[in-house]
Amino acid sequence: MSRMSRYPNGFSAGALIRNMPLGDGVSGKVFWVGNNSVKLEGEKTAGNVNLNGSGGTFLAPFASLDYAIGQCAAERGDVIMVRPGYTDTISVAAGIALDVAGVSIIGLGRGAKRPVINLTATASTFTMSAADCSISNILFTGGVDAIVSMIVVSAADCSIENCELRDVTGQMTLGILTTAAADRLKILGHVHRGDSAAGTGAGIAIVGGSGIEIQIDVMDGNFSVAGIDVRTTASTDLYVHDVGRFYTRNAADIFLIDTITGSTGQIGPFINLRLKDHAANITEACTGATFVYMQPINIVNLAGESSMQINITASTDA
Repeated sequence: MSRMSRYPNGFSAGALIRNMPLGDGVSGKVFWVGNNSVKLEGEKTAGNVNLNGSGGTFLAPFASLDYAIGQCAAERGDVIMVRPGYTDTISVAAGIALDVAGVSIIGLGRGAKRPVINLTATASTFTMSAADCSISNILFTGGVDAIVSMIVVSAADCSIENCELRDVTGQMTLGILTTAAADRLKILGHVHRGDSAAGTGAGIAIVGGSGIEIQIDVMDGNFSVAGIDVRTTASTDLYVHDVGRFYTRNAADIFLIDTITGSTGQIGPFINLRLKDHAANITEACTGATFVYMQPINIVNLAGESSMQINITASTDA
């Protein structure tokens, strides 16, 4: 049996998708989604038809990501491959709902060719409400001002990897929101490109949950509360590390805040923060007395200056 023959829908076993080995680890079905105007040779017009299993293939892709999710079976290990150039619009809460357990959504393409999901109403959300799900390499754009929250995660063992949230019209109020059920959520390779004007509260809001891990490539915006806001319910064993570039355009000058004052976990190492004001704000950039902090956590205020490490009280051998 050839390696290709295991995946008649056009997916090759042993492939690497954004450095993730999916080949022999794919136990379920592979569905393709695409609605771009430029067609491949032999490609049929995309449509939401799955008669006798004939839809959702590489050359006859489903036209809707939400429809493709509905064709998956819980915990079968299904994968949805989203073609370059795919676009979708969310105009209601849970407009796209990842509500089938164990499903992975993988966007193909780079830059402007990545799949784009545009949110066009303040209540619009992409939701992850089933356990063991993942999304990767999707660009989420704000097509309206004051979106309450772009992505809401309310299930355990999910992941959001190499995705980007971007303001286009106005400012999103919040990027990613969790509930207390989002144990062991992984947000990795995350990019948040917010507008420089005021209007955003936080990039990520953590509400409870245990073992959540956050790694950020870029987070840039006018965060009136913080880049990461741990609020409402204490989070345990939170792990935030390897932040390539954080830049807040707000005088609050806060990267991470724990308003619960009882959350636990590790902040750092390898975090790089740029603040707005040249003020007594270095220690205050990360708050939470019950976290431990691993250097280096580098902070800089003004152009022309070099960073200093956060001056939180250091451990002693006493």
